[in-house]
Amino acid sequence: MGLFDNAVPGGNITKPLMIALGALLVGKMLGGGGSAQQPAPEPAAPDNAGADGGLLGGLGGLLDKLKDAGHGPVADSWVGTGQNQSIDAGTLGKALGPQVIREIAARTGLDEQELLKQLSNALPGVVDKLTPNGQVPSRNQLESLFGN
Repeated sequence: MGLFDNAVPGGNITKPLMIALGALLVGKMLGGGGSAQQPAPEPAAPDNAGADGGLLGGLGGLLDKLKDAGHGPVADSWVGTGQNQSIDAGTLGKALGPQVIREIAARTGLDEQELLKQLSNALPGVVDKLTPNGQVPSRNQLESLFGN
C-alpha cells in the first residue's frame, strides 16, 4: 500500500486490517461511498457514527474519542512529530466502545481480540503517516489514500 508499508511493525498491513482502518477513518469499507467486499445491508449506524466518514467521524473523530477516554497524550503523540506512544489492545477497545469493535470485527472477519491487537499495533504508525505535518487530513484526502 506504499504509504503505510513501514507504518506498522513488520511493515505488513493485511486486507482485514486495511478494512478496519478504513472503517474507522473514512467509512469507505462500510458502504460509505466505496465498493464494499460484502453486499450485506448496512446496519444501523452507531450513536457515535460521524457524518464526515468512519464509524467515529473520521480520523479527527477517532482522535477525539481517544482524548475523551483520557488518552489525549497518546493520541497527540501519533499526530505530533515526536515518538509515537503505544496503546494496548484493552485500552483501545474501551476507548472505541464495544459496538464499534463488534461492527468492525464483523466486517473484517477477525475476532474482536485479534482486531484490537492489530489495531493497537497499527494505529500509532498509520496516524503518524497520515499526519506528517501535525495536521489531520480532510475526509477527501483520507478517502484517496484508502481508495483503489
